[in-house]
Amino acid sequence: MQPKQYGILSLPVIVGALGFFVDIYDLLLFNIVRRSSFADLGVPESSMKDVGEHIISWQMLGLTVGGILWGILGDKKGRKSVLFGSILLYSLATIANGFVQTVDQYTWLRFIAGLGLAGELGASITLTSELLPKEKRGIAAAIIATSGVMGTITAYFIHNWSGGDWRLCYFIGGGMGLALLFLRIGVLDSRMYDNAKEKHIQMGNFLMLINNKDRFFRYMRGILIGLPVWYIIGVIISFSDEFAKQFGITGFDQPKALMLQYVALAFGDMFAGIISNVIKSRKKTLFLYYAITALFLFLFFVLKGGGSATNMYLLCMGLGFGSGISVLYITMSAEAFGTNLRATAAISIPNLVRGCLPLLLILFQFLRSEKAFANYVTAAWITGAVVMLIGFISVIKTKETFAKELDFVEL
Repeated sequence: MQPKQYGILSLPVIVGALGFFVDIYDLLLFNIVRRSSFADLGVPESSMKDVGEHIISWQMLGLTVGGILWGILGDKKGRKSVLFGSILLYSLATIANGFVQTVDQYTWLRFIAGLGLAGELGASITLTSELLPKEKRGIAAAIIATSGVMGTITAYFIHNWSGGDWRLCYFIGGGMGLALLFLRIGVLDSRMYDNAKEKHIQMGNFLMLINNKDRFFRYMRGILIGLPVWYIIGVIISFSDEFAKQFGITGFDQPKALMLQYVALAFGDMFAGIISNVIKSRKKTLFLYYAITALFLFLFFVLKGGGSATNMYLLCMGLGFGSGISVLYITMSAEAFGTNLRATAAISIPNLVRGCLPLLLILFQFLRSEKAFANYVTAAWITGAVVMLIGFISVIKTKETFAKELDFVEL
């Protein structure tokens, strides 16, 4: 029998936190080593922006495909199986990234790494949501988020410590992932999941998410709520060096901005879990964080990055804090669906959000093209306005899930 109570510092939470740590280390490492790795591979300076957008798009495509596959497996084979399989795949792919010799190899390996990275966080949140008492779910999610996001900070310092040796950074990330596999052995699937499977109902049928109007809109709203997060990470922060150039700011370091943004995002995720528990509302917490994000986006564009590298770092941190809702909306996704579709939804939703980044980049690229006649900065804020509006409407239409009983199935 599964123990009646799991604490917020129990093994599933610790494993989830460490797993997210390695997950984010790998996911954002490419952005940290992008310029140094491109230079080593012989990519011309004039092509680095376009090649970077291309590889990020392929990485996000891998996350999208992997999110659906791991989500289905999480309901069919169990949450623990996904935790093991996903980390094994992305650890091996991360190590292989350290051996690339061409841009094509780099692109394919980032795609494969994306496939593996897709399963980690959603499976962890699904499992802890089912194992922990409902009043502790938000706190456990905050712990996972805070510990996990520190992976980017670690990647930044390892990159600096290694003297910019991007290959070594990938080797270290893959090694940490393989080391985590030993902790996974002690993790059990939830009794809630085992009971649902024993009833011989449909488990992990992805079509059930789209063949019913209510479930389909629940699912789509879960995806759209997360769009502002990856607009901030994938457009504003990932290409903050280009924005600094557009604003006339010198001495700006993009990897440092990414690291500082994730320091703030770690605190944002932590407080999102705590605040939602204190005010007993996931929705109100999302509205608060959207307002913070909108404020700092306004300041970012109106003040043109603040006019100096230091001020731009501070604005990036503000944006990071405001976008610290990843674990919150994944927790909402887990709470919104029955046990037989919970992993399918909670794993695929955040990865489809990540997978929307190429679409955001396409919109951004179109707006700054000759057809639209918008400059780089104008195209960016128009893209942001569209994304924030979609997010606000989606939250309005979403039902509150705080303290919802999760022992139910979708029929």
